[in-house]
Amino acid sequence: MTKEFKALVVNKTDEDFSVNVESLSFNDLPEGDVTIRVHYSSVNYKDGLASIPNGKIVQSYPFVPGIDLAGTVVSSDDDRYQEGDEVVVTSYELGVSHYGGYSEYARVPGDWVVPLPENMSLKEAMAFGTAGFTAALSVHRLEESGVTPEDGTILVTGATGGVGSMAVSMLAKRGYHVTASTGKESEHEYLKTLGAEEIISREEVTPEKIRPIGKQKWAGVVDPVGGKTLASVLSNTKYGGAVAVSGLTAGVEVPTTVFPFILRGVNLLGIDSVYCPKDLREKLWQRMAADLKPDDLGEIENEVSLKELPDTLSDILQGKVRGRTVVNILS
Repeated sequence: MTKEFKALVVNKTDEDFSVNVESLSFNDLPEGDVTIRVHYSSVNYKDGLASIPNGKIVQSYPFVPGIDLAGTVVSSDDDRYQEGDEVVVTSYELGVSHYGGYSEYARVPGDWVVPLPENMSLKEAMAFGTAGFTAALSVHRLEESGVTPEDGTILVTGATGGVGSMAVSMLAKRGYHVTASTGKESEHEYLKTLGAEEIISREEVTPEKIRPIGKQKWAGVVDPVGGKTLASVLSNTKYGGAVAVSGLTAGVEVPTTVFPFILRGVNLLGIDSVYCPKDLREKLWQRMAADLKPDDLGEIENEVSLKELPDTLSDILQGKVRGRTVVNILS
């Protein structure tokens, strides 16, 4: 193996903050059972936060961000993985307190590693990444709670983002009638391409005044937004319906009441992709290669190089990124 390799490194001192592609050695990598030649990573909102000085994601500096990676095992002390195996790593402490995927090589605990499913390429795995896995977990939990296509419309908020785009496509493939909510009028055709049958504005979902209990509109909701949006969709969810919440881009405060829960039996489903149990994680990756694999995955993803990555990280924090961005580490 080469003695040096390239990685995106963020560093913070009392005087300065920097985001640069630098040379690292294998001695710089953290401890772990499995060393991986990284082929692809991806861009998530959390990665954007890791690239700014006050993002409150990175715990110590210097640091390599990237909460997702896909690549080939080059060495392993874990009997489950052999040299040459194609694998995926997402979540846990990757890219938060453990050097992440924006690097030509990574070393991680074996328990974090998932074998790449058949019928999925390494690049496709990162078109999914944490956002795709979160969407898959959201769909799984809605199905688990009893929401079926026959029950009515499913709303997806923040629909042009990574989780939202994936959820729209996955739900449409599963036969659900999907309404997508977005604040971007320019992206209506994109959402229709993914399978949305209706598109509504952000303001229609989250009016100025949110009623404690409103009209019954949604059989289920995938909500990566949170905040007032979550409060609003809860009040408009049908009797026995469910809302899967996975994000907080609209804030952490949810000004709701108990009424949706005690008058309509609405289920609020918390979606945690970070510490999702390994058996369920592996099951969902298999589904993402099968019944939850969008037919239009290429429409959802675009590709950047490690060199182009800093600009993309800035863009995702400004809401300028549509769908999923794959980072080609080899380019």
